[in-house]
Amino acid sequence: MSADTLRRRLMACVVATLGALLAVRAAMGQEVAPAAFEQMVSDLRNEDTGTRLRAVQALKAAAMPEAAIPLTRALADPNDNVQLQAIGAELNIFLADKVAGRRKVGLVVEVRDDISASAVFNAGVNVLEPTSVNLEVLAALRTAAHDDSSRVTTEALYALGALADNTAGHERRELLAQSAADLAAFLSVPQASVRTAAIRVIARLYAWRVGDFAANQAVGDAAVTAMNDRDYGVRTNAIEALGALRYDRGVQALTDLYRHYERGVTAAAALGALARIAHPTSRPLFVEALASRDVLVRIAAIEGLARSGATDQLPHIARTLENEKNQDAQLAGQFASVLLSDGPVDDLVGGLARSRSHDRALQYLVDVAPSRVGIIQPHVDDPQAAIRVVLLTALGLSGDLEAVSIAERLQHDTDPAVARAAATAVMRLNATTALP
Repeated sequence: MSADTLRRRLMACVVATLGALLAVRAAMGQEVAPAAFEQMVSDLRNEDTGTRLRAVQALKAAAMPEAAIPLTRALADPNDNVQLQAIGAELNIFLADKVAGRRKVGLVVEVRDDISASAVFNAGVNVLEPTSVNLEVLAALRTAAHDDSSRVTTEALYALGALADNTAGHERRELLAQSAADLAAFLSVPQASVRTAAIRVIARLYAWRVGDFAANQAVGDAAVTAMNDRDYGVRTNAIEALGALRYDRGVQALTDLYRHYERGVTAAAALGALARIAHPTSRPLFVEALASRDVLVRIAAIEGLARSGATDQLPHIARTLENEKNQDAQLAGQFASVLLSDGPVDDLVGGLARSRSHDRALQYLVDVAPSRVGIIQPHVDDPQAAIRVVLLTALGLSGDLEAVSIAERLQHDTDPAVARAAATAVMRLNATTALP
């Protein structure tokens, strides 16, 4: 064995040992020695791929906030595995429940490789620590998404979509402007998995919030085009995205799609998107759709009338629901009652406890929260922690100063998930209410 080969192997053992010790100490909640941390950061620049990989894995297990910026270098690594581990490392830094090494063989920690960006994205908005994500990290993920590997691309996109939840105010506005061209371009790539990831991230990232400007035209127009994608999943997610963006320029295309089918899943999705946009020109369509035999279409019609402020249609909605047994339709009726006649939110909060209606009830509460914090407040001390978490999510997106004091109080909740959701709500509210 040559002297150079022996030296490289010895250095690899040293790096592995340092990484293992770093991971062990982090997993045990112990302070990591600055020298060990600096060694791992330095090794991100090492010419040896194995050394860089072990450094990233160690930093991933340690999940130290100060590693977020140094790890952006690894997001651009020429090795796909290093990149994938770096994406997992960035996520682990911001995850509320850290993923760390669980087993030790000798001095080597076997780090669990189960941080899936798509799984984190699918888990929703309450899986992150209440910490603002640096725009440099998000920019590096956006750049990493341009990789030749479709797996790296999709993981980087989903990580971007998940971590972007923790931006608000001016930083959110800047992120939306910076990301538009890239995300729109991904809707034209050959791989359906990448197009699906891109449109889902668009729907999540650009979903309208209080304080946002009008929907970005490049992103919105790309979503309209994606309604004709050859892949069914891309098409359905594009419909949802247009509703989430409240994209006025998509109204005609959605109307044409609804008119083409008039009943069934696609028709209901198109009308549901129109209901979220709630453009005044769609109101006659909503009134007409109340008579549909398709319950999903009727639900979308009720939502559209509610969001478009059609108070004159309340009696019509009530007659439509007189003999209605579908719980989702009844919930839509309660949503209309809140928006059109300042009715109570009790039934909407109750809908959170039913798995089938949970997501619909959450969306309704997010919609009613702005300027209606007072009628939600009595429910924030619900005995079920999961409901308190959801209500804090809605209040955090309300952009209402009145919600700040409510969320601040719940930062001291005995349930960690509630306290975390409250801190996130305070972060979002403070950033949003500071906007001009």
